[in-house]
Amino acid sequence: MEKQKLTEQIQKKKSYLCVGLDTDLHKIPKHLLKEKDPVFEFNKQIIDATADFCVAYKPNIAFYEALGPAGWESLNKTLEYIPEEIFTIADAKRGDIGNTSKLYARAFFEKMTFDSITVAPYMGKDSVMPFLEFENKWIIVLAHTSNPGAQDFQVLESDGKPLYESVIKKCIGWANADQLMFVVGATRADKIKEIRSLAPDNFFLVPGVGAQGGDLKAVSEAGLNADGGLLVNSSRGIIYASSERDFGNMARQKAEDLQQEMDKYLNEYV
Repeated sequence: MEKQKLTEQIQKKKSYLCVGLDTDLHKIPKHLLKEKDPVFEFNKQIIDATADFCVAYKPNIAFYEALGPAGWESLNKTLEYIPEEIFTIADAKRGDIGNTSKLYARAFFEKMTFDSITVAPYMGKDSVMPFLEFENKWIIVLAHTSNPGAQDFQVLESDGKPLYESVIKKCIGWANADQLMFVVGATRADKIKEIRSLAPDNFFLVPGVGAQGGDLKAVSEAGLNADGGLLVNSSRGIIYASSERDFGNMARQKAEDLQQEMDKYLNEYV
């Protein structure tokens, strides 16, 4: 998907909401377990309920890989069901050298036609560049995350600066803002503001709003730019809003609540 189309969706829907499809058989409503493909049936109803209010869907690939071949089938059916105008993210966190990265890119961009993939940049340029060979496809590089272990490496000094800053600056030299996004955790709005100064034109994928405690207002004030510039992800807070038969309606309400709040911030900060 071209950047212009993503920006147009944000403007049209007055939303920068990304819905994470972290579908767990142990958490979905029990009545769906009778379905031939309960994972897809759950995803299908979540998509039907939330598509009016979000601009992206982000399946966490681990939830599908863990189910073996059936999980991959559910993932493919889900990807095909997502409306064409909605941005798709393979949350796979791939990152390996040369031919291996090229094969990962082919798997997610050709065989499964995702618009983007999350990438771990630790192995450097040759682990990232193969993903950039595909037209109108995006990489979303892990930059500064919210998990406790982020302190182990991401903030270590590199040439007098935190490592995550060096990663961002290096990656900006490899690709422009039409192909490159960064993952920036929601629980540290001060870091989002700091990273926005380093990458003024890039989109940020921001997990951690909702169940993980990130504050949407603070994230929006720190990270919005002229294009919108944010894809704020909510997973559990939307898809598991209810474990009963009304789960679709409850997910829709949660998504609409976030969209309404986002509309306000788009008017306020863009």
